Order: sequence, then structure tokens, then C-alpha cells
Amino acid sequence: MSPSRRSQVGFFLHQLPFFLVLVALWMLLWGQFTWLAFLTGVGAAIFVTRVFRLPPVDLSGRLNLWYGLVFVVTFFAAVVRGSLVVAWQVLDFRRPPGAAIIAVPLRVDDDVIMAHTAVTASLIPGSLIVDVDREGRTLFLHTIGVRSDEDAEHQRRVVLGWEARITRAVGSRAQLADLRRQIAAADDHAHLGAETPRDGRTPL
Repeated sequence: MSPSRRSQVGFFLHQLPFFLVLVALWMLLWGQFTWLAFLTGVGAAIFVTRVFRLPPVDLSGRLNLWYGLVFVVTFFAAVVRGSLVVAWQVLDFRRPPGAAIIAVPLRVDDDVIMAHTAVTASLIPGSLIVDVDREGRTLFLHTIGVRSDEDAEHQRRVVLGWEARITRAVGSRAQLADLRRQIAAADDHAHLGAETPRDGRTPL
């Protein structure tokens, strides 16, 4: 196999997960898991990727199934908990829940991890992404249940916790090592006297 042919095959395999996601979304859209839905999904995915060509997404090439499972279980638990908390805040007439726009500077410089973190934060009831600063690696969330700076800091660390979980599941080894160094540095700074909540400092 020639080098050019080998590079084309490698590129196809590298982008195959996104192609399969498009096919799965097509089947979910029609609510059918049949061969016809699969074949039409393949056709739709080919059409989308050929007509609306975008720069290829560079994947890390690493997938940890265990941490991926941990992320999924933790995410569903957070969705249930968030639903209950939001319902209680709405029904609690003694005081308004409070709301704020919170800026969350992320620690991993990766578009895929940033997108996953943004989607995860938006799907959990109580918070919604309103803007993204790609160059500054910052997410801006509208969050309810925020009445003080401590609440805002808590929510910020919760989002950073999701970033850490996603990095453990799909981030590269270099990204994982860099994130570990940043968390260790933050812990050392906290030990010097900063009384900050540990929410979101997910151990790696």
C-alpha cells in the first residue's frame, strides 16, 4: 500500500466515529433501527460530509471505556439530581432561586473536550451555555440557584469537574498529564490558605 493510500485509510478510520454518530442520529431522528434506516443514514452522512465539508476534527486516539462508563453514570445521576433541585427551587416560594452568568475558564485546550463539556453543562437542568470564547477557552453559563460568590465558585468547579471526567475518558495522555499538573497546582494554592470548595477537583 502506497503512503498516500495509507494516509487516506488512516484519515478515514480517524473520522469514522463521527460518521457513525451521524448515522445514529439519523436513525434516532426517524425512530427506526432497521436496515433501511441504517442505509439511508449512511447516504445522508455521506451527503452531509461531502457537501458541507468542514475542517476535520482531530481526535486524541485514546478512549478509556471504564472512565467513559463512569462519566455516563455520573451524568445521568446529575441530570436526575438537577431536575429535583430545579423543581424544589421553583416550588420554594420563601425566596427566589437567584441566577447569574458565570464565566468558566477551561484548563484543556481542545475543541472536542470543550464541546463535550459545554453540551454536558447545558443538558444538566439548572445551567445553560450562552456563549463560548474559543480563543480564551472560556464557557459562559446562565445558572440558577446562585445567590453568592461562593455559589458561583461552586458551579464553576462543577463544570471543571465535568471537563476532568471527559478528559479522563477521551483526552490524550498529554492532556491528562497537563490537567493533573494544573489540579495539583490548584490544590497547593488552596493549601496555602484559600478556602475554596473542592467540588470539581475530580482526582485523576
